[in-house]
Amino acid sequence: MSTEERPETLADLIKRLKIEYDVKETQIAHRIGVSPATVNAWVNGKRGTGRGPNPDKLRRLAEEFPRFTEREIFAAAGRRAPGPLSPDAEERILGLFRSLTAEQQEMKEIEMRALAERNQSSPS
Repeated sequence: MSTEERPETLADLIKRLKIEYDVKETQIAHRIGVSPATVNAWVNGKRGTGRGPNPDKLRRLAEEFPRFTEREIFAAAGRRAPGPLSPDAEERILGLFRSLTAEQQEMKEIEMRALAERNQSSPS
């Protein structure tokens, strides 16, 4: 399989990012709030003991390096990109959640956690 047919990995994306922004791994790490060893592990395709990069850190990559979209970064990390959530939408969702019983809140939390975990392991 040629490189064009293979989906871009997070390692590939970080290598492109380093070239496009003329930055080093340590600079990327500093800007997104992780250790240089973490970025180095991403570049070398090492996942460690976790499920891969933290979604908040992937979002920070998109914020700090806007030539790369959140969707593109999440896809390279093998994850589904989270949908947008405006402050108004967040407040409406929290209002609905607050109206649930404690048992219903617990059930919804379990459901949301399961969906989030699925998104961490299933691209697109």
